[in-house]
Amino acid sequence: MNIALFSDIHANLPALQAFFKDVDSRNPDAIYCLGDLVGYNIWANEVVNEIKNRKIPTIAGNYDFGIGRMSNECGCAYKTDHEKDNGKISISYTNSIMKDEERKYLRTLPAHIKVEFQLNEDKLNLLLVHGSPRKINEYLFEDREEKSMLRIMETADADIMCFGHTHKPYHRILNSGVDEQNHFRHAINIGSVGKPKDSNPQGGYVMLTINENSSVLDKDSIQVEFIRFNYDVEAAAKAVEESPLPNEFADMLRNGA
Repeated sequence: MNIALFSDIHANLPALQAFFKDVDSRNPDAIYCLGDLVGYNIWANEVVNEIKNRKIPTIAGNYDFGIGRMSNECGCAYKTDHEKDNGKISISYTNSIMKDEERKYLRTLPAHIKVEFQLNEDKLNLLLVHGSPRKINEYLFEDREEKSMLRIMETADADIMCFGHTHKPYHRILNSGVDEQNHFRHAINIGSVGKPKDSNPQGGYVMLTINENSSVLDKDSIQVEFIRFNYDVEAAAKAVEESPLPNEFADMLRNGA
């Protein structure tokens, strides 16, 4: 089974449209969205409606959670006063353009999606979250201590945990087995469609492959493909520059920052 997973579109319609063109050409068996549909660009309503019209199972990101409730907080971890000021402009702008039906959709998105496979006389649990199972805006970076990551996954009973939020893709394989009995767990950050932060302006997503031989006993029985695609970055950047949003957001799109 090939499962396409994407996240963090952030109101970037050109990126979302390019993603759909790419993913449709690969014909996955299932597709899930891990949240943060809105914020930082001008097409918040359009992005929501594209995903609604395709009836894609979607969970809430921290930005969706805030905008859905017309909050002035997005749960974003801005480090400097300047970043905080820019963030306030973005959430205020997004709240001002959001339509009622689209806001209602964001407000009712679930927090997690859990998919249980029953293979090889055993179960394999796939957990989809935005930040972490514990908190919608918790950052799970690649350099997180192994014990901490395993504790999060074990507590959530997740054999494969897919998430976004950091906009930086990676795949870590961790072994929580005891007494020489392997139990491999996969922590997968699926990157960002519309606001990458890994110095690559291309949009990104993941194709996860689970087959009849997939098992927690075999770390290589789960395939993870990181896919990058081109989109009209300049169109998305210029849209920012022609809006009340800070011009810095446009440069971040151009630089993948």
